[in-house]
Amino acid sequence: MSLKVCTIGGGSSYTPELVDGFLKRASTLPVSDLWLADIEAGREKLEIVGNLARRMVKRAGVPMNVHLTFDLDEALDGADFVTTQIRVGLLDAREKDETIPLKHGILGQETNGAGGLFKALRTIPVILDIAEKMTQCCPDAFLVNFTNPSGMVAEALSRYGPLAKNRFVGLCNVPIHMEKAVAKILGIDDARLRIDFAGLNHMVFGLRIYVDGVDKTAQTLETIASLDTSASDLAVKNIVAVKYSPEFTRALGALLCPYHNYYYHSDTMLTEELAEFKAGNIRAQRVKKIEKALFATYANESLDVKPKELEERGGAFYSDAACRLINSIYNDTGDIQPVDVVNDGAIFGIDRESVVEVSSVIRRSGPRPLQVGSLPVAVNGLIQQIKSFERLCVEAAVEGSYDKAVLALAINPLTPNEAVAKQVVDELLEAHRAYLPRFFR
Repeated sequence: MSLKVCTIGGGSSYTPELVDGFLKRASTLPVSDLWLADIEAGREKLEIVGNLARRMVKRAGVPMNVHLTFDLDEALDGADFVTTQIRVGLLDAREKDETIPLKHGILGQETNGAGGLFKALRTIPVILDIAEKMTQCCPDAFLVNFTNPSGMVAEALSRYGPLAKNRFVGLCNVPIHMEKAVAKILGIDDARLRIDFAGLNHMVFGLRIYVDGVDKTAQTLETIASLDTSASDLAVKNIVAVKYSPEFTRALGALLCPYHNYYYHSDTMLTEELAEFKAGNIRAQRVKKIEKALFATYANESLDVKPKELEERGGAFYSDAACRLINSIYNDTGDIQPVDVVNDGAIFGIDRESVVEVSSVIRRSGPRPLQVGSLPVAVNGLIQQIKSFERLCVEAAVEGSYDKAVLALAINPLTPNEAVAKQVVDELLEAHRAYLPRFFR
């Protein structure tokens, strides 16, 4: 059997990661046709990335055809898997998401707080349209979404999308990064390690840590707590490292993801971002420079492998996460992976239709979340608050509701008060008017 994979947002700088992942798994995952689809505004990047992908395939000697298209129906037709990695409004929109909140003295970040809200408002209607097209062009395909904010996109698909709940999966490279980082700290091969994850996208906790099947949670957290370098060891490229006290780590009893820094060290992160804003060096501006350099590298006709420089983009382990998941679904492996799926009773206290990020058994029928039960008291409150924020974000996006957008941002813990929430929403709505038609009907 051969597989057709459609990647929407094919001109993304992440695409070489995905191609690399498919090539490494060619013996078990027979992708015969990879369709890279994009919009006309991304033509130049799509052609550069597509040509690099073809050179990578040729070097690997794998019988995989790479197709480039701006016709979404053609790309979706008969696809077995659809992956989405889009950015509505491109990097200019991200820069507005980061700078406008900072002008008002609150955190501006791609997936958290005001930035996360507006990325969701722009993205959710587009992903729902893609899901609707899938029901016509490839009704049996799986949708694997890597577009941020991944959890909120999956939440929208769960509540408003046409796909069955087992046919869409949200994905993030943060949990797999955490696994590899902990394995490095422990000095073991990551194949010996398993972490039971539970929470939300970019708000996930490692609840249990196993080495060779033996629970080593307490010992591992103690090791992490005692290391002066643990902050940098567990950090990702796009988030400033923060050191947590041993007392906090021991008492929490769970492994944090890097995005928790925004909530447990809000003042430090805000101070850092305000300094970057003043210096004209916020993350979006740095990413623009990284992207420019990456595409110059990709355009080199002698390059036929995934370049190491891609790790600076924050996309490290994307191929491991995305291709591992697709491989496991196709081969019905039954292994356990952390994904964004419909809760369906896995985490008590979160309704069944909501999406959570949780370790799941991966089968040909789709992921099945492992039952977690009640979350620890120390983490449950924050999870519930962020889930309320996510729910309101999704409702605002689908309905074009100004009131719900303001309420969503007001209840987010990164927002100091309702008045600031309204000011920021007003300015961001106007800044993104072209990409928010539902709010301006």
